[in-house]
Amino acid sequence: MRTAVTDLLGVDAPLVGFNRSPGVVVEVSRAGGLGVLAASAYTPAELDAQLTWIEQQLGGRPYGVDLLVPAKSAEGSGNRATLAASLRAQIPDEHVRFVEELLARYDIPAGGTTREPDGELIANLDPSGVPALLDVVFAHPIALVANALGPPPPTLVERSQAAGVVVASLCGTAGHARRQLDAGVDLLVAQGTEAGGHTGTIATMVLTPEVVELAGDVPVLAAGGIATGRQMAAALALGAAGVWCGSVWLSSHEDVSPASVKRKFLAAGSADTVRSRVRTGKPARQLRSAWHDEWESDGSPAALPLPLQPMLISDAWARIDEAAEAGHEGALALESFFVGQVVGGFGALRPAGEIARKIIDDCAARLAELSHLT
Repeated sequence: MRTAVTDLLGVDAPLVGFNRSPGVVVEVSRAGGLGVLAASAYTPAELDAQLTWIEQQLGGRPYGVDLLVPAKSAEGSGNRATLAASLRAQIPDEHVRFVEELLARYDIPAGGTTREPDGELIANLDPSGVPALLDVVFAHPIALVANALGPPPPTLVERSQAAGVVVASLCGTAGHARRQLDAGVDLLVAQGTEAGGHTGTIATMVLTPEVVELAGDVPVLAAGGIATGRQMAAALALGAAGVWCGSVWLSSHEDVSPASVKRKFLAAGSADTVRSRVRTGKPARQLRSAWHDEWESDGSPAALPLPLQPMLISDAWARIDEAAEAGHEGALALESFFVGQVVGGFGALRPAGEIARKIIDDCAARLAELSHLT
């Protein structure tokens, strides 16, 4: 299955698989697509180790990296060691009390381990903290680097061009696409509102052909609501040169999400997600839970901007995840994670490589069937 994307990335199939789990990245690339690692969850040292491991498993097959470099966010000051403290000082006491009271209402225990909310992971979400990640990324032979929150900064584009690395960027409107083309991207990802994580309000069926029309010779991947071969074939019919899939890998064995989250995914329907700011400070689709009900209740504070909101709730979610894994009733009610509307199609956990190969094979079969209609 050859398209402009397979030629650009040097892969066998126009399938890009995005996930925070190195094991998923490896299996997607092994299946003939391009695995892309969500890098912002790692410190620079951790990212270096993960990319090294991925390369050892792939033996030269291409893979990519995705970063979160927001165009707008709260800004801290100082170096990576002092940045978190300057950001934490901006969090209102009202928000801290709200989170503490919410956890108390659901009787969430303190937990045996605590996620450090003032560490380097928060720095990764501030524009000033991105260069350290980029230094690691460009020390490895990646095929693609993507920015998931707006046009890539000039330094990312310049370094990618110098290294011969494809620059991709996700967009949710035609206006976003124009700005990213002006920034010099090599590949656009038209992400519809059905997608998990940060997403806009326009559906993939509408957004994809709009972006394709604007993009000219720049290839476009369709994203949002794509988890099967039939959906991949539909994206190609809309003019996309391939697809970008994220949520489907959450139903894989290799994905690192807690078992308690995966059980909720398997039980969910496609209407059980919500687009909300209460996890990151920016609109992101996730599985709806009591956590969202509490933040939407009368008297609750508004979500803070990125990266203050994840800083505020980081330790809370470490406690919720730990308690949910132990079967705690209150934690299970609150438990959630980012996921798209395709969650309604999750039937069982499967190997990521099997998922990727089935999407590719079913797409080819559907395209062959459609060819007989002419």
